[in-house]
Amino acid sequence: MIPGGGQPDMQALLQQAQKMQQDLARAQEELAQAEVSGQAGGGLVRATVTGSGELRALVIDPKAVDPEDTETLADLVVAAVQAANENASALAQEKLGPLAQGLGGGGMPGLPF
Repeated sequence: MIPGGGQPDMQALLQQAQKMQQDLARAQEELAQAEVSGQAGGGLVRATVTGSGELRALVIDPKAVDPEDTETLADLVVAAVQAANENASALAQEKLGPLAQGLGGGGMPGLPF
């Protein structure tokens, strides 16, 4: 309800919504271009993902490769990718969280916050 019983300025509300939509699109594009990393095994395995979660690189130190124990290597790869994705989620929260709150929601569909 507007103080004094007046009607909201629909044109101003529409402009504000359009600006927020543009800001959100810009932040999503920045997020898709940003890269974050995660590691496991003390850095023996490193994964790099975009802010939107796309795996871009995986680096495995030769010391982590034991032909007799590929299960441990697989676990390290999974852990590194999970760490990178957690960092991507934190970046998404940082970039998109304030915009989502401005839209009146506590979070955004499809995002882990």
